[in-house]
Amino acid sequence: MTLKSMTGFARADGSHKSARWHWEVRSVNARGLDVRLRLPPGREGLEPKVREAVARRFSRGSILASLVLENETGHVEVKLNEEVLKQMVQAAERVRQLTGGEPAGVAGLLALKGVLEYVEPEEKDAEALATAILDSLERALEGVEQARCAEGAKLAKVLAAHIDRIAELVAAAAASPARSVEAIRARITEQVARLAGTSTNLDPVRLHQEAVLIATRCDIEEELQRLAAHVAAAREMLTANEAIGRKLDFLSQELNREANTLCAKANDADLTRIGLSLKATIDQLREQVQNIE
Repeated sequence: MTLKSMTGFARADGSHKSARWHWEVRSVNARGLDVRLRLPPGREGLEPKVREAVARRFSRGSILASLVLENETGHVEVKLNEEVLKQMVQAAERVRQLTGGEPAGVAGLLALKGVLEYVEPEEKDAEALATAILDSLERALEGVEQARCAEGAKLAKVLAAHIDRIAELVAAAAASPARSVEAIRARITEQVARLAGTSTNLDPVRLHQEAVLIATRCDIEEELQRLAAHVAAAREMLTANEAIGRKLDFLSQELNREANTLCAKANDADLTRIGLSLKATIDQLREQVQNIE
C-alpha cells in the first residue's frame, strides 16, 4: 500500500441534458474522518450517498465536498398536450359558430393555458441526474486520492530519512565511551579533586565502587534497546498494507518518551548532545506523521 497523506484537492465537472455542475473536494489532516458538505438547495438528499462514497476511499482526514449546480437558461423542454388542444379547437369552433367571428389562430390556441406544458429536465429525470452527479463525485474523489498518494510518497522518503537519523543517533549513544565505568570513575576523580583542592589521597577502591553505582543508576541500555525496537517497528510500518498514521503517531510518542529518559540519565556532555539531537529528530518525525492517513 502506498503511504497516503491527508492533503489533497480535486475538481470534476459534469452535465446532464441542460444541467451543469462541478464538484470541488478538499482534504486536510484531522484526527479522524470528518466529512463536511456544501450542497445546493434541493440536493440535500444526496448527502447519505456522498458520505458513503467518501468513507469508501478514506479513513482519516477533514474532507470538504462542495457541489455547484446550474441549469442553463433557455433549455426548458416544451410538450404539446394534444388532448387539451383538441378540446380547445372544438370549443373555439363552437364559439365561432355562435358568434360569427373569425376562426381561432394558431398563436391564440398555443397561448391558452394547458395547451403547452413546460417540463424542467431536473424534474423529469431527477434520478438520472442524481446518478450523473454522484458519478462525477467519484472522479473528484479519485483525484483527491491520487493527490494524497503523491504527497504520501514524498512524505515516505522524509519519514524514512528521519528514522535512519534516529537509528544513527541510537547507535552513537550505544557506542559512546562515556558509558563505561572507567570514564565515569575518571570524571568522579576529577570532580572530587577539584572540590578537595588536591588530587592526592583518594581511595581508588572507593572511587571504583562509586563509579559502579553511578553507572548503574545512569545505565541507558534498556532505553537504547527500546529505541532500536521502535526504529525497527517504524521501518516495518512504512511498508505495511494499511493506514498507519495513528500507529506512527503513537510510536513517535514512545520514541520521544525513551529519548527524554536517555537525556535524564545522561552523565556526560557527549551523551547529552546525542540525546538532544535525538529529541529534535523525533519532533521532526512527529510533525510529519500528523499528515499521514
